[in-house]
Amino acid sequence: MTDRLKGKVAIVTGAGSRGPGVGNGKAAAILFAREGASVFCVDLNAERAQETVSLIEAEAGVASAFVADVTNAEDCVRMARAAVERYRRIDILQNNVGIPSRQALGQVTAEEWDAVMAANVRSVTLATQAATPLMAEGGAVINLSSIAAVRAYPSTSLAYSTSKAAIIGLTVALAGQLGGRGIRVNCIAPGQIYTPLVADRLTPELRQARATAGILKAEGTAWDVAWASVFLASDEARWITGQTLFVDAGLSIALPGEAGPLAPGAFSSTS
Repeated sequence: MTDRLKGKVAIVTGAGSRGPGVGNGKAAAILFAREGASVFCVDLNAERAQETVSLIEAEAGVASAFVADVTNAEDCVRMARAAVERYRRIDILQNNVGIPSRQALGQVTAEEWDAVMAANVRSVTLATQAATPLMAEGGAVINLSSIAAVRAYPSTSLAYSTSKAAIIGLTVALAGQLGGRGIRVNCIAPGQIYTPLVADRLTPELRQARATAGILKAEGTAWDVAWASVFLASDEARWITGQTLFVDAGLSIALPGEAGPLAPGAFSSTS
């Protein structure tokens, strides 16, 4: 612990994990607490939220669980008010809620489209709308997008990719509107990290392919995303707003077939 967030209060939505292991929200909540923040762990599932709280408390951190559907405006207002009632302030909001979609253009239904947009985009809007009026000056909002926002991800992820692109645009719009109050709004776009959300649909071969798809040839985890969250939440990022940080092992800058290991002698002198 280095106390980078000492004295701050963080709301983390989607703070539980969908299965065994550590997802982005859980990892962010744990690291925020390790860095000195009091963490308000919000999830639709009470047991998942409490599990994260228990892990934080086992390390002598400060956290509490709160059940809310952040696609619902009234729940978001309750969430923000409860955080202030419990901890007297809000300094950080991490919008982490999201669901996948596996329908291509020919199959996507209006119901699927609306459900994905509600979970992935409306939740960010409503949570930010509720929390920022109560947020301290110099506060930070962190939104979770995806590499799918800027890449033709699987052809079956039409609604998901669109929603994650919308989050990048929403981040810019929110940064512009909230900057006058000293509130920073930034975005993280993870690459193909391994989390409980994807674990149940990956064969060992597909997991390995994902792990080595980026330039760095190493598997990413929720902890990689969470450390980026700590930076953006901290005063170290006090002059950064409206930006999207790709945490993806360089996948977003790689050309297919051109991201392999350097050839022997690549660093040798030609003089």
